[in-house]
Amino acid sequence: MTHSTNPGTNQDVDGEAAMHAASGYAASGPQFLGHPRGLATLFFTEMWERFTYYGMRALLVLFLADTARGGFGLEDKIATAIYGLYISASYILCLPGGWIADRLIGARRAVWHGGILIAIGNALLAIGSSTPTFYGGLMVIVCGVGLLKPNVSTMVADLYPEGGGRRDAGFTIFYMGINLGAFLGPIITGLLAQHYGWRPAFAAGSILMIAGLIQYRAFQHHLGEAGLRISDAHGTHTAVATRRGWLTVGALAAGLVLVYLLVLTGVVRIDPLTLAQTAGVLLAVIAIGYFAYMFLFAGLNGVERKRMLVILFLFVGCALFWAGFEQTGASLNLFAERYVDRTIDAFDFVIPTAWFQSLNAVFILIFATPFSMLWVALAKRNLDPSAPAKFGLGLVLLGLGFLFMVAAASIVARGEQAMPYLLVLTYLLHTYGELCLSPVGLSYVTKLAPSRFVSQMMGVWFLATSVGNLSAGLLSGMFETDNLAAMPAQFMNFVYFIVGAGVLLLLLSRPVKKLMGGIK
Repeated sequence: MTHSTNPGTNQDVDGEAAMHAASGYAASGPQFLGHPRGLATLFFTEMWERFTYYGMRALLVLFLADTARGGFGLEDKIATAIYGLYISASYILCLPGGWIADRLIGARRAVWHGGILIAIGNALLAIGSSTPTFYGGLMVIVCGVGLLKPNVSTMVADLYPEGGGRRDAGFTIFYMGINLGAFLGPIITGLLAQHYGWRPAFAAGSILMIAGLIQYRAFQHHLGEAGLRISDAHGTHTAVATRRGWLTVGALAAGLVLVYLLVLTGVVRIDPLTLAQTAGVLLAVIAIGYFAYMFLFAGLNGVERKRMLVILFLFVGCALFWAGFEQTGASLNLFAERYVDRTIDAFDFVIPTAWFQSLNAVFILIFATPFSMLWVALAKRNLDPSAPAKFGLGLVLLGLGFLFMVAAASIVARGEQAMPYLLVLTYLLHTYGELCLSPVGLSYVTKLAPSRFVSQMMGVWFLATSVGNLSAGLLSGMFETDNLAAMPAQFMNFVYFIVGAGVLLLLLSRPVKKLMGGIK
């Protein structure tokens, strides 16, 4: 995912951009290429965290569905439901992670403890021969991501209290670390999984997260005061408020541990598919309830109501986009494993399935700048599409990408293996769609929100992303793996639905733009 001026990957930057507004303290000490030395510390911390996240994400569904090499051998719909729950939780838990840092421990300690949890969680995946241990590892990882992911970006902002172009340049460098980690993770873990098995691949994520933590600790003195501040918004940072905050965190942690122990001992049995479906309904109810409250009871004036309609429009577009885009690690991942000819005869080499998961990061690095230049050039001619139009265009490109999967599935339905370039072209168009939609999302939502509700919009955006991520896992499970003849039509349904939604958003973009009340 990208920020409006900076290259990123997948859903990172929209979420992390929510933290950019944090003002802070400049890091003292020497400079590096015109930037605070602390930027390098945060660059490598985030790079290894993203390596761990995307490396494991590329393997998760493959491991859960594997029946031949020591995986769990789960049905596809169960494996993809777990995938959806995992990636959805990774984003929704950034909200309490940001709150814990703001109110209780500060961003710097949150990043440290989050990294420790990520390393422990991946170690549990590596040693977890039983499903409870493995799922416990996933729970620990998402808690760690929730602590680390939003707060490392906050500290980057803290390094540049003056804001402006220098901070934008700093974030550009930082996002290169995100992309580098997202590229290297699937490359290295995929190679390890193919040649040495699943456990060494999961262990690599733990080891390299530990490496990131070592350098973070060793060079944190370059961060100056960044990440040390604990918020005192509205005078709430008192001993009573702090004690209450820790009691809340402790109660939630105890609740998670209790649920895990009940599952571990067999007292409670959880069906991942049912859990994912229930979570999806719950997230949808929360979203509907929130917007209903805003329209009916939040005391909005006429202009604010119109702008809230635009936010609802963007919320739906965001959820739809990620429901399709996150097929990357689910249905498309399984398709690459089973039905793509990955053999390079000239080198007697089989391309690891996980390597396809690195394509998005590569394409982001290649095309983020050209897309940014395109929008600037169009803006000079007053042709720059509005935010609603870019959302519609992003969905259309995402949907058109699935046409290549229709072609690939048609080949498979004839009893042949599909060529890798069809999957590559799918990911290319999906990245183009991301570059249209992702940079403008949170930026416009926070601009459109009433000033007294701006901070809540970060939560709304995480909620939209989580709804999309969870839906991706559930939708992927609808593919009939034992009926190859039906697969082309199933991918074509993605084309019809997503392109149709994108065209509808494009048609509505002009009247929706009028509701924005001059916001650009």
